[in-house]
Amino acid sequence: MSLVARHLEENGLPTLVIGSAYDIVSHCGIPRYLYTDFPLGNPCGKPYDNEMQMEIIYQAISLLEEASEGNTILRSECTWSEENSWRDEYLHVNESNRAELARLGEARRREQIQEKSVGSKRAPMISQM
Repeated sequence: MSLVARHLEENGLPTLVIGSAYDIVSHCGIPRYLYTDFPLGNPCGKPYDNEMQMEIIYQAISLLEEASEGNTILRSECTWSEENSWRDEYLHVNESNRAELARLGEARRREQIQEKSVGSKRAPMISQM
């Protein structure tokens, strides 16, 4: 992604990357980067949190408009959780949730088998189950 952004910039197209891998992206020297301290795969916020996602998009547009030099990095003001760090809780498996996660995994596998048996290429997203 970083190389593509630099190539597009060299050819007159302004770019901006929104992401959560600060160390990797900042090392590549992209033109503009909005860093969000969120779990990988969620650079624009929590799923279904439209308010947070729009705030991040507004921050990104502002950065695109205001950045005056290359390799400009802005840290988003949005936080994953007010109570604790997402790192402490995100995808954490312990005795309090192990049985429920196993049940959800089994349900997901059954759904995938069913969808494949009728010719679907992909089962619905977990949130749609």
